[in-house]
Amino acid sequence: MRARPLTLIQDDLVDYDTAMERMTDLVGQRQRDERPDTLWLLSHPSVYTVGRRTPLTHLPDPTRGIPVVETGRGGQLTYHGPGQLVGYLIVKLGEDQGIVDYVREVELRLVEALGKLGLPAERRDTPPGSELLTGVWTVETGRKIISIGMRQSRGVTSHGFALNVDGDLTPWNWAIACGMPDVDMTSLKRELGTASMDEVRTAVAAAFEAS
Repeated sequence: MRARPLTLIQDDLVDYDTAMERMTDLVGQRQRDERPDTLWLLSHPSVYTVGRRTPLTHLPDPTRGIPVVETGRGGQLTYHGPGQLVGYLIVKLGEDQGIVDYVREVELRLVEALGKLGLPAERRDTPPGSELLTGVWTVETGRKIISIGMRQSRGVTSHGFALNVDGDLTPWNWAIACGMPDVDMTSLKRELGTASMDEVRTAVAAAFEAS
């Protein structure tokens, strides 16, 4: 894997719409070479985000009271909430690397971070004709712990990943996550019995060479 040091920005809980406005600004700055490649770590209040291809049948019942927001990233429905670490990656790719290549790199870096935290994990290749298996799964239980949805514009990536640390997993069951009706979403706390957001942030930043 190529060396790719990133500049680290950290926040706690940031409203999703506010975060999207700032991410758009960061992407513009990177496109103009006004800032270096960046990893922004944060969390969101409860919200479902959907890609452009997400079927209406995958959406949650509105009576659950959690807003649904359409987003410009790739992928299907994802839930964000407290206790989840979100990472937005604003990275200028070389001419020899496309967004699919970079998503694979992101998966491998997150697998490394989870391994350092004591949880064996893996990325998966997508069988022909299947729903895209982007993300990271636990090795021992086969559950999905990280969702990834990204896009590229004028050579710069945006959006990123969501790693379930110690939050409530119930809202995942109120919708069809990642386009996979049978997916079992998990968290570090569910798998290991305990989890520290500070430790997770440190391990993820190290895996992305971010400081």
